Amino acid sequence: MKKFNYFFIFATLLAGVTSASTVYAAAHTGAPMSMGDSKKEVTSSASTDMTEGVIRKVDMDSKKITIKHGDIKNLDMTAMTMVFQVKNPAMLEQVKAGDTIRFKAEKLNGAIVVTDMKLVSAASR
Repeated sequence: MKKFNYFFIFATLLAGVTSASTVYAAAHTGAPMSMGDSKKEVTSSASTDMTEGVIRKVDMDSKKITIKHGDIKNLDMTAMTMVFQVKNPAMLEQVKAGDTIRFKAEKLNGAIVVTDMKLVSAASR
């Protein structure tokens, strides 16, 4: 009789663990996985990280750009016109006032800096 009780208890516990792991796996299907030492992060597509804006002024001397932009979600910033520093001054050579762009801005060393920029449409030259 005792053999039956131990077997019954073991079988019940095994069934519970198996069931719980199956439920956990089903609930977490598609969730991002950590890869230990990997430096890669799971992120949304680049286009959703970028904000659309219209260039108002390009200041080559101070290496700054003035952009009238929509909400910058990663910075919790509402739409406005403001002056940005640029991470790479060569970006300024690719655009002119009136161009529509998509850009990414980040807070670096206490300043808000444009780190990436793509031309959407060029202003008439």
